[in-house]
Amino acid sequence: MGLVALLIVSSLWVARAQQPTGANVPSNFTGKSDNLPTTGVSLSRRSFEPSARANWHVHDSGQLLFVQDGAMRVQIEGQQMRELRKGESLFLEGGVAHWHGAIPSQALTQVSVVLGPGIKWMEPVNDQQYAGKAARK
Repeated sequence: MGLVALLIVSSLWVARAQQPTGANVPSNFTGKSDNLPTTGVSLSRRSFEPSARANWHVHDSGQLLFVQDGAMRVQIEGQQMRELRKGESLFLEGGVAHWHGAIPSQALTQVSVVLGPGIKWMEPVNDQQYAGKAARK
């Protein structure tokens, strides 16, 4: 599932670079399919050393996370922390506080697609939260 998500995102960026917005090449698609503007969509690739993590934060319109290499811890406010492995992905709805970073024993390379321009940064993830033993207050 995660690899599929990354391939879809990569395909969108390649298609966008090769064709003008609105182009429909009949030999590549069945039915009507148009490129859409990527305004407000940002793609990033970030490395995390073991135990490194982002602060709690909220994206206005959502975020797609993909584990390219290593393993990731991620927690959505009010839910249990979970771990994702290489090739796995997760979509985080907009307006939901969350954090993500590397597991304690392994580095992480993540690919992130952020939908929309807004992000609100909040407090750091404390050690109890990172260990999965405490919720955000």
